[in-house]
Amino acid sequence: MKQLFSAFYRKLEETDMRFERYLQGQIEWSNRLTAITGARGTGKTTLLLQHIKEQYGSNPQDVLFVSLDNIYFSSNNLYTLADDFYSLGGKELYIDEVHKYPTWAQEIKNIYDDFPKLKVVFTGSSMLQIFKADADLSRRVRRFQLFGMSFREFLIFEGLLRKTQQPFSLTEILENHVSIAQKLLKEITPLPAFRKYLQYGYYPYYQGDIAGYGERILQTFNTIMETDLPNVYGIDFYSINRIKKLFYLLSEMVPFTPNISQLSQMVDVTRQSLMNYLSHLEKAHAVLLLPKKATGIRQMVKPEKIYLQNTNYNYALSAETPETGNLRETFFYNQLQQNHKVTYTEETDFCVDGKYFFEIGGKNKTTRQIKNLSNAYLALDGLTTGHHNEIPLWLFGFLY
Repeated sequence: MKQLFSAFYRKLEETDMRFERYLQGQIEWSNRLTAITGARGTGKTTLLLQHIKEQYGSNPQDVLFVSLDNIYFSSNNLYTLADDFYSLGGKELYIDEVHKYPTWAQEIKNIYDDFPKLKVVFTGSSMLQIFKADADLSRRVRRFQLFGMSFREFLIFEGLLRKTQQPFSLTEILENHVSIAQKLLKEITPLPAFRKYLQYGYYPYYQGDIAGYGERILQTFNTIMETDLPNVYGIDFYSINRIKKLFYLLSEMVPFTPNISQLSQMVDVTRQSLMNYLSHLEKAHAVLLLPKKATGIRQMVKPEKIYLQNTNYNYALSAETPETGNLRETFFYNQLQQNHKVTYTEETDFCVDGKYFFEIGGKNKTTRQIKNLSNAYLALDGLTTGHHNEIPLWLFGFLY
């Protein structure tokens, strides 16, 4: 255990406290059992270490952080570690990368049951099926999901916006977007920064190497497919290659209105396998599946549209500059899906929460398409401030 504490203290010492993700203040850290899921690269590990360092300093004695990909766990199990830690007066155990440990669900459940004064926080892949892994565990755990950086966070991360700038609710933006934009414009010049965000601002690790960022995104995707997916679902090599093929096909067609039969032939799999693969890509935060606006009991056979999960993927996968309309729609869907239900309608590009209709476009787009709809808005690229129901697209990046 001494080596684990040494590694933990070294990580704490190196943890940068200058920027914290939006989820830091939303997590109920007092829970006995907390799960934080999210895609690779969104900052789950840093989020844990920042919380520990902020609350307990750089060398706490009764707190321990461990990553389950540490070689220590090749010959030691998690439960025994928790038992030893608890017997030494341990109070809080932070566990990173649980999806790399085959028996994580059972052992964490046993830790929860056997050490009632020990708080446990763990992180895992966004694909992790926490609520299906173990029925008893799912009743005990409080789950939070970490998405990539919003445009607001990117501005703070870049030092262009003060750290105290809080998000706005969708209602606030819809009702007060003019005054909100005017206030923000006193501090920022949004449009140049917005172009940069679309290209490389979603994952915090871009700052290390902007030139090589696109390549790293694709390397991360491959790691998810080749490591996380088999660990969580036990998927074989053949299926992984088919999922990769599907992803690269979709990247050339998005936004894509799928013909499932045709697409399954292109990937050379059955229709049911294709639907499973799409689900895996969605859980891996590689694509966004847009369902139809539900009426009555919703039984989704297929998504109405498919997008890449964020605009950084569009740039990483495109040999040329991605299509502008696709970037706009992808950004809007990506930023809204964190806190809202986004669906497809035939009247407009998106319906949000079943009651707000949005058409996405450039600053010269007219209201003709939405003039007969109530609660309908234009989200327009290229605007710094809006008017009435015409809202700057970049402002929807302040929702979290």
